[in-house]
Amino acid sequence: MSKIGWIIYNGNLPGNKFLDFAEMLQEAAEKHHSTAYIIKNNDVLVTLGSERLDLLTEYERPDYVIFTDKDIYLARQLEQLGIPVFNSSQVIETSDDKIATYQVLAKHKLPIPKTIVAPKVFYNREEKYLPNLEMIISHLGLPLIVKEAFGSFGEQVHLVHSKEELKNKIVELYGKPFMFQEFIATSKGMDIRIQVVGDQVVAAMKRIATNDFRANITTGGVMERYEPSEKAKEIALAASKSIGADFCGIDLLFGEDDTYYVCEINSNAHIRNLLDCTGINAADAMVEYILNKLGG
Repeated sequence: MSKIGWIIYNGNLPGNKFLDFAEMLQEAAEKHHSTAYIIKNNDVLVTLGSERLDLLTEYERPDYVIFTDKDIYLARQLEQLGIPVFNSSQVIETSDDKIATYQVLAKHKLPIPKTIVAPKVFYNREEKYLPNLEMIISHLGLPLIVKEAFGSFGEQVHLVHSKEELKNKIVELYGKPFMFQEFIATSKGMDIRIQVVGDQVVAAMKRIATNDFRANITTGGVMERYEPSEKAKEIALAASKSIGADFCGIDLLFGEDDTYYVCEINSNAHIRNLLDCTGINAADAMVEYILNKLGG
């Protein structure tokens, strides 16, 4: 019997990038004889009561949900109703929080840049208490990266070159969760995006920027098809497994002599650029993986 799926995306975000990702997954589902409905998270309301939890929606209950959004409460509600969600709410929550991601990666002894987590503070104070800047600089060197815990497309990643610049950035971000990281100079303006599905690397591309320390396509980077080394593949697969992802995009930074650092794990990585660059549609592998896991 054909499986019915939901593909949930965020209906509040501008542009067509998020809808495009959902449509790629829907087309892949059709190829595998599964009917998948594209649904805005706005159109599935979570309802709670002392007797039950439920959903308010006009759509029939699915056999599975592919979750391209970060609405963790909705994802968790679906799971509590017994509906398989890919990726799980826990995976989405971990990958969305870069500090939590690095903690998991460090626990599994995977290679990451040296990192210091900024202490939690509250914004509504006139007097701002700053961490020990000399200690941070001594441990990480200059320039260094200031990275916000939440953000996409490289927009919340900042490169600072001096103690004064570091101080100003901390004051600017005061009240937000963020971290300090060593700057991997060998990877300036370059990284690798590796798409993992299950236990397989399905595609990879190298991203290069000539006018920015970040390699994101959104910030002006260009892309080229890339064949990662076996070591890079092993790190990407181990990183995906460490957070329990069914599929994800792993960003690796280049170290020296075929060494790599995990920069980021994207549980809902968009795959259009990867298709344009490599000719490989990761949506096919993602849907096939899900249906196999469900048993048909």
